[in-house]
Amino acid sequence: MDFALLLNAFERTHRERGWPRQRLLHECLRAAIRSGHLAPGIRLASTRVLAAELGLARNTVLYAYEQLASEGFVLPDRRGTVVAGSASMPEAVPASGNKDGLSRRARHLRGVAGQDVNAALVFPADAMGAFAPGVPALDEFPLAQWRRMLERAWRALTPRQLNYGDPAGEPQLRMAIAEHLRAARGVVCDAGQVFITDGTQSSLEVCLRAFADQGDTLWIEHPGYGGALAAGRGAGLQVTGIAVDMDGIAPTEEDWNAAPPRVIYTTPSHQYPTGSVLSPARRMALLERTRAAGALIIEDDYDSEFRHGGPPLAAMQGLVADAPVVYLGTFSKTMFPALRLAFIVVPAALAAAFAQMQAQGAVRGRVAEQLALAEFLRSGLFARHVRRMRRLYRQRRDALSEALQRHACAGAAIHGGTAGMHLALRFHDSAWDDLALSRHAAQDGIVALALSAHGTGDKVGEGAGWSGFLLGYAQVPAENMDGLARRLGALLPE
Repeated sequence: MDFALLLNAFERTHRERGWPRQRLLHECLRAAIRSGHLAPGIRLASTRVLAAELGLARNTVLYAYEQLASEGFVLPDRRGTVVAGSASMPEAVPASGNKDGLSRRARHLRGVAGQDVNAALVFPADAMGAFAPGVPALDEFPLAQWRRMLERAWRALTPRQLNYGDPAGEPQLRMAIAEHLRAARGVVCDAGQVFITDGTQSSLEVCLRAFADQGDTLWIEHPGYGGALAAGRGAGLQVTGIAVDMDGIAPTEEDWNAAPPRVIYTTPSHQYPTGSVLSPARRMALLERTRAAGALIIEDDYDSEFRHGGPPLAAMQGLVADAPVVYLGTFSKTMFPALRLAFIVVPAALAAAFAQMQAQGAVRGRVAEQLALAEFLRSGLFARHVRRMRRLYRQRRDALSEALQRHACAGAAIHGGTAGMHLALRFHDSAWDDLALSRHAAQDGIVALALSAHGTGDKVGEGAGWSGFLLGYAQVPAENMDGLARRLGALLPE
């Protein structure tokens, strides 16, 4: 690792902040660790060697290393300083007064800041059964056609394309995505505004790094997506949970006055986890207030292609001219999660600056997959697959809704079935412990995440009046719904 090059590049992009050399080195090393440029297990240069290499006082390097150690990014040992790995951080760098032994950084990254991890939110990464959320019908994906496109892409690759790729993504894919979004989602953009990432979580982290400074306020929905909470806290932002009702995120005048946001994260087409759809009036009001506040909206349109009550709603990004919206999308839900391709659409006025930032540390690879995906989009196969899945998911949603009505709705109501790949079963009685019931369901082999566990901001562990289950149905055959709903209903109180 060329630390001088790393520091010079970081200094160029942060020169306007006027940080002293101690702070600059500390922030540079921390950013390199968080981005993966300094991977877990890497041994840093000694303070003496690094000071000589960078032309700094040794105390400056000592300060940076000590700060990183206090935050849990590095581990001092007898041979020097090592970048911490997630497995060793809890034991080696316990935070003072913290019962579970995790560092402050580790607690922030797990998104609950000092509270116990809720077992109801944890399920195996390869979970495909009922009712794991976010898992599409993988056995219905046209794998043979996809393989052929991949093979064509690999055969067409030139030696030059085996080098590092464009940090913004392959031009053919960016153009294909822009064409698709204009036609299918009403997004106003060109290829120059589209940037490829390896997933929505990466998109979130990049956007928060680009559009917010440490200490700025991030609004996210409450209850909401835990990944946004983790990304906000990992970026050092003040995260505020804004309550969700039947029409989506519902900021009050007090919210705007007490904690004005720099960035607002929302899932307007199918709110996660409640399934609410942000009403047209609420969308326009949010756009207007956001523009007046000089803020930005991050619109996560993660499963908008699957609307069951009519055509997909147009994205917020295209509702007004020059909307203050950064639009996120992913192919994990429409195709398959292992593809690891997602995208960001930034406002035209910010595209050039965002491209410069991406060039500093974006993932540059997976050229064949990107070219195959561009062909998949432009050939019409993607649209055909989405139409098939929309019909299939509607059938599975109907089967699950009917089964829940028969077996589990004596004390609960179904929400969020108009779109997407999941619905919410909301309990009428707030005394029902959805966390405990979720654990019981897991013991019975059913993944039914607790709605109350999706609290956000300073309300982690409180579901804003939402108590019940989050149920993903996309990967569950319709004929299995009745038996599963009967087992789920048997767990509920009389």
